[in-house]
Amino acid sequence: MITLHHVPQSRSMRVLWLLGELDLPFQVVSHGLDKGLRDPEYLTVSPAGRVPALEIDGERMFESLAIVQYLCERYAEAPLYQGPGDIDRMAWLVWVQFAETISQHTSSLAQQHIALREDHMRSPTVMRIEAKRIENCYAAIEARLSTPVENRDYLLTGGFSAADVCTGQAVYMARHFVSTDAFPEVSAWYERITERPAFQASLPQGEVMNVFERDFYPPWDS
Repeated sequence: MITLHHVPQSRSMRVLWLLGELDLPFQVVSHGLDKGLRDPEYLTVSPAGRVPALEIDGERMFESLAIVQYLCERYAEAPLYQGPGDIDRMAWLVWVQFAETISQHTSSLAQQHIALREDHMRSPTVMRIEAKRIENCYAAIEARLSTPVENRDYLLTGGFSAADVCTGQAVYMARHFVSTDAFPEVSAWYERITERPAFQASLPQGEVMNVFERDFYPPWDS
């Protein structure tokens, strides 16, 4: 049995989505944003006290993109996974990893808007810079999706893949701070991929403590 340690609306969401796409049997252990992630027992699974962590065949993994690549190498077929020698291998690696570029800027905005609770702690300058960086990331996705090839509905020419899962989850998080409305191809792609049942199943379910209390956090000025 595969066990995923998960916090809703965190990077573990991309692994949860992928597991759904792979249609594998798995169980989820949900954690809150509290001291539970620092429990000695959990630190044996994830030494830094972070999610996701994966338990599989008696082994333990952490780091979301490493988990994504491992699961794809072991269980996925094209186009979900593009292995060495496959025509879309280079693009698969780029767009899977690009998710972390977006996530870093989103994490900075989440810290400014959510974690720093006192106004005097926040920096409008940091917020503007990070929001612009996310817009630049959207522009990169827009350029990719605008490439004049047949059936460019997804990031890879061959179709929906783990690259869409990882980058799409990162955009889901980023959209809490920066709208995609100025990027029509990104908006259309995002709508396509988030209609998938596996994405819907990865959203917070029931009464859970979410990272985001709002759907959108508007720009903040001191």
